[in-house]
Amino acid sequence: MEAWRCVRRGYGRCVVGRGRYPMLPHHPRSLARDWTTPWENLQRCCWNRHISSCMRWPGHYSRAPYPYFSSRHFSLNWRPACLFESRTQFQYLYWRPDHLSQTSLIHLSSYSMNSEGDEPSSKRRKHQGTIERQWEYIYSHNKENTKILGDKNGDPNCEDSENQFDFSVMSYNILSQDLLEDNSHLYRHCRQPLLHWSFRFPNILREIKHFDADVLCLQEVQEDHYGTEIRPSLESLGYHCEYKMRTGRKPDGCAICFKQSKFSLLSVNPVEFYRPDIPLLDRDNVGLVLLLQPRIPSAASPAICIANTHLLYNPRRGDIKLTQLAMLLAEISSVAHQKDGSFCPIVMCGDFNSVPGSPLYSFIKEGKLNYEGLAIGKVSGQEQSSRGQRILSIPIWPPNLGISQNCVYEVQQVPKVEKTDDNLTQPQLEKTEVIVAAGKLSSYLQHHFSLSSVYSHYFPDTGIPEVTTCHSRSAVTVDYIFYSAQKEDVAGEPGAEVALVGGLKLLARLSLLTERDLWTVNGLPNENNSSDHLPLLAKFRLDL
Repeated sequence: MEAWRCVRRGYGRCVVGRGRYPMLPHHPRSLARDWTTPWENLQRCCWNRHISSCMRWPGHYSRAPYPYFSSRHFSLNWRPACLFESRTQFQYLYWRPDHLSQTSLIHLSSYSMNSEGDEPSSKRRKHQGTIERQWEYIYSHNKENTKILGDKNGDPNCEDSENQFDFSVMSYNILSQDLLEDNSHLYRHCRQPLLHWSFRFPNILREIKHFDADVLCLQEVQEDHYGTEIRPSLESLGYHCEYKMRTGRKPDGCAICFKQSKFSLLSVNPVEFYRPDIPLLDRDNVGLVLLLQPRIPSAASPAICIANTHLLYNPRRGDIKLTQLAMLLAEISSVAHQKDGSFCPIVMCGDFNSVPGSPLYSFIKEGKLNYEGLAIGKVSGQEQSSRGQRILSIPIWPPNLGISQNCVYEVQQVPKVEKTDDNLTQPQLEKTEVIVAAGKLSSYLQHHFSLSSVYSHYFPDTGIPEVTTCHSRSAVTVDYIFYSAQKEDVAGEPGAEVALVGGLKLLARLSLLTERDLWTVNGLPNENNSSDHLPLLAKFRLDL
């Protein structure tokens, strides 16, 4: 510890452990939070002093070598691990003095990245900063004509016309404070002040204000914070909010908020995945489905179905996840169904706790899944161990759930009742269901929506995965915005026969980041991003 204190003060200890000498003959000059010193001073210090034989550094390495530098870490500006701040793990670099001039200035910064290909470590303390996320325009001709969200100078209604309706959707898991505190091991990389709700909520609200989306689909919305802070703040911004709390004693739920200047509310349809009469469905996750009417002059404007959910996390219970998804799809089918037999446009958001390419993800996009022989732990693609290898049963859920393998509610048959006033009220009659007897058991699941993902999940130039959540244990994609795409947008995609579904055109999306990008700002949460998830944002066009 004495040696480390000396390093922080700019001194080294001699080999025998007595006395001390300046590590840098000329004291470094401060540049904001960084430091500079002439290159020849640091070079002379490293070669002429016995630093490595007496210095102990914090972290996994009991002893560290001389700080080896490489020209690719700087352009005559070196950025190694900070020598002047505590709790920073020293990193091995490569020193190539032939690439440096003797008169160069060395830039000692409080943060350093590993060399190319190195995996970031969640245990390192890194410089706090911001990473810019750019808008990606899906159609090149829209780049000049499409207003960037968050531009307060634009007219929010300037893009709507008699023939089209543009709107934006944000999906954001804002990290419930109670869940954060119950899972503190996931946030060991964070400084404690950054984890307090009093610090986090202003940051989250700032993000929402900045992006100014027309529809917000929020997950992990804690009930007490929703009532006292979240809802009042969003209503002051012109949003109408609907909320569904998780069942049981869970403290959080899902919310859908929309701008009243853009939409009017037609119906609110909460979905509870917990069923006391079905042992499989013993989890308290929920969904929420709204039917919204665009506020435009055209009388022929179709409604838009917005769904939001947070599926079960447990990677080894894919049977529960698939059943919860089927229940949500059945509700969407019921809400989005129109009088002419077609379906209105659909946007489905949420934390699906499944990775791209997993069977659950593929089922959403392709509209079909043969789960015969599929292990429960493989459904979401999260489980890497040998646990959860039990094979899915056929069928996955029991017949009394009332949902078919096509993910729709079973045909309702209202029994003939002579005296409705003595037995069932009219609303009760409408909800009465008689389960159709199951025929031959099938291992095929199917839905009739042509759903596409807003994001491609991999960067096209490098193939590096995009990331939507990042904490001490993992950095993966589990959050999505799915939408019913126009036919030309899904041409050639495999899948089941698609029902008539109103199509949306994806105009733009807010770019995602790589794991390495996020660790340059110490992962999530950090001083600027106060959830362990990134907000997803997309802009759509509905042709009328």
